[in-house]
Amino acid sequence: MTFHSDVYVATAPRDMRLMHRKSFAARIRDRRVSGWLFMLPLILINLFVVAIPSIFTLFFSFTDWSGVGDANFIGIDNYTKLFTDPEFTNALVHNIYWTVFFLIVPMTMGLFSAYALTRIRRFRVIFRVLYFIPHIVASVVNAAIWRSIMDPTAGFGSLLHLNFLGNPDTALGSVAFINNWAWWGFLVVVFLAAMRSISPALYEAASLDGAGPARQFFSVTLPGIRPTFVFLGLMTIIWSFLSFDYVYILTQGGPAGSTDVLSTLLYRNAFTNQESGYASATGVVLALISAIAVVTYLVIRRVKKWEI
Repeated sequence: MTFHSDVYVATAPRDMRLMHRKSFAARIRDRRVSGWLFMLPLILINLFVVAIPSIFTLFFSFTDWSGVGDANFIGIDNYTKLFTDPEFTNALVHNIYWTVFFLIVPMTMGLFSAYALTRIRRFRVIFRVLYFIPHIVASVVNAAIWRSIMDPTAGFGSLLHLNFLGNPDTALGSVAFINNWAWWGFLVVVFLAAMRSISPALYEAASLDGAGPARQFFSVTLPGIRPTFVFLGLMTIIWSFLSFDYVYILTQGGPAGSTDVLSTLLYRNAFTNQESGYASATGVVLALISAIAVVTYLVIRRVKKWEI
């Protein structure tokens, strides 16, 4: 049998490519297939932990479900009740106050503290650790410490004759202050990491042009960390509307609803008042608020062409 070398050279690589395409092992090694295989566990976890419960929450928000037994479809009655409920309005207003506070106070503290840390040479790591410690301590521990400090009979409150957590005029601000104490150190660390990524040549050029520290901050630092700043602002909005632990541990929404937020209202309706369908409607509203914040951020990022 005679083989022509030119035919063999032309057909053999093609046959090998066909065999390679048909090989299952080769497909597994394919970057796209293997990538999806690596993602599969995370996708399944999100499916069972996030997607499916979210679908059930949306369904139950249109029912009068009490948490046990049958759920009767009642249409949009829960949403109609929600937006005419003074407790919901009160909690929503508190969430807005909470969000404004955390967008201004901890963001400002974290931003300027991080910038200050970039200006020092010694003990930078020590300060970073000290700022971050309150964030990694359990919220129950932080709340217990500050409750003792603000105790109107034996703590700092006794010196000022104030009941910080028991007075409706000061309770919400006191809880926000305690939560801020545990939160702003996280912002310091993130802002510091973003600032460290800015090229030193930009600061040198600004210094040669006669810019002082304040001018360098507004002309070099802020533009350099703008994507990170906006992203942290987005996360602050979402976390502010989902705030629960410090409010519930310290006041449980009291006194007289003065610290109620949407999450504590949802919890009380679901587990105390046995109105799980109504609580599901509150959860859907919270999800919509978070979705609006995320979409707004993505649109701004796309228009401004920001990269993180």
